[in-house]
Amino acid sequence: MSGQITSNVFRGSGVIAATAGGLNWVSTVVTGSTLTAEAGNGYWINTTSNTCTITLPSSAEAGDQIIFIDYARTWGTYKIIIDSNGLNYQGEADTYTVEYDTDGETLNIVYADATQGWIPLNDDDVTDAPVQPLTQKAIFGYGTTGVPSSIGGRVSITNLVNSSGVVATDVTGVGTTRYGIFAAGYGVDKAIFAYGYTGSSVSLSNLVNNSGVVAADVTGVGTARYYPGAATYGGDKAIFGYGTTGSNVSMTNLVSNSGVVATDVTGVGTARSELTAAGYGTDKAIFGYGYAGSVTAITNLVANTGVVSADVSGVGSARYAVAATGYGSTGQAMFGYGNTGSPSSLTNLVSNTGVVSADVSGVGSARFGLSAAFYGGDKAIFAYGSTSGASVSTLSNLVNNSGVVASDVSGVGTARFLLGGAGYSISA
Repeated sequence: MSGQITSNVFRGSGVIAATAGGLNWVSTVVTGSTLTAEAGNGYWINTTSNTCTITLPSSAEAGDQIIFIDYARTWGTYKIIIDSNGLNYQGEADTYTVEYDTDGETLNIVYADATQGWIPLNDDDVTDAPVQPLTQKAIFGYGTTGVPSSIGGRVSITNLVNSSGVVATDVTGVGTTRYGIFAAGYGVDKAIFAYGYTGSSVSLSNLVNNSGVVAADVTGVGTARYYPGAATYGGDKAIFGYGTTGSNVSMTNLVSNSGVVATDVTGVGTARSELTAAGYGTDKAIFGYGYAGSVTAITNLVANTGVVSADVSGVGSARYAVAATGYGSTGQAMFGYGNTGSPSSLTNLVSNTGVVSADVSGVGSARFGLSAAFYGGDKAIFAYGSTSGASVSTLSNLVNNSGVVASDVSGVGTARFLLGGAGYSISA
């Protein structure tokens, strides 16, 4: 046999074996910090001197394949970052972070369809999966400037919080003024306020885009109520649960990753109001505390599918009008402050497996009816609330990534309580 056979894998005379998947191996070793990859190619990626960001094709067909190999076994020092260029990767949107950082790793990906996008055939490290980007900013909104019976004290103003935890001045609100409202993040970088009390209970919602701009009222879905809890779950969705219509309920309403509120789901656990909720474990949530004819400390875990579990006997002091938030880089959460019969500054940390710890003596002014949110990638902030009777505050307390609450910071904006707060934006 004459001539050169470059696809002859076995290099044996007279034996021709096509390269797997018809791939073309690019002979030039990639040493730069960026690479625009093409389907049907294999690449040697040398990260001896720098991280390499690899941009995948902006369009693909089922069966398109690309292979990347750690040429110098240095991905553990300088990783590769995959930019899926608008297409999904392992079923997650392009906003998720995809990194590979194992020495000697081989990444072999094939495009499936618009739903799953690119899927690794192998990556030599099954723990490497898309990681949800971290929330950088927060928003507080709505509430009342007086005691709950003071309907005239309702507001719809909002206050943005930057990635350093600094609270901004009032922004004239959009939508119906109300209190007893809660908020949660959804869609990775957006937020939603929903439900509340305007003189009667409502099921209105207001979406917040990733710039912190609040949209006009959307006629709600589900039973009108106020004092529910709300949290992010499943990485990019939200759940509102419990609350009161005049009578306590235990129903929930799931929110899709596009901000659409679903119909009522019959709740599990004790009907109650003035509870709170937070995300934990990166994709799950927990409801806790509240008022059910008397103050409670019960909690209910929420699976990453939005299914609420039965009551768990609570840990710590029973109280209501508590705030809760996620914090930390591995999915912890905390409950803070609330009313035990008088305002408190107690906190209870929640592990990334949903286990609630005992009371921690709080820092800062005791208060209730405040709100809390995640910010800065791994930190949190408690803000506003009532310190006693009709006294409302603009105080805030920052929480570091170890769950330690800092002392009071004189707040900015209109003093109020019974408001909502949530994280938004993945851009600092």
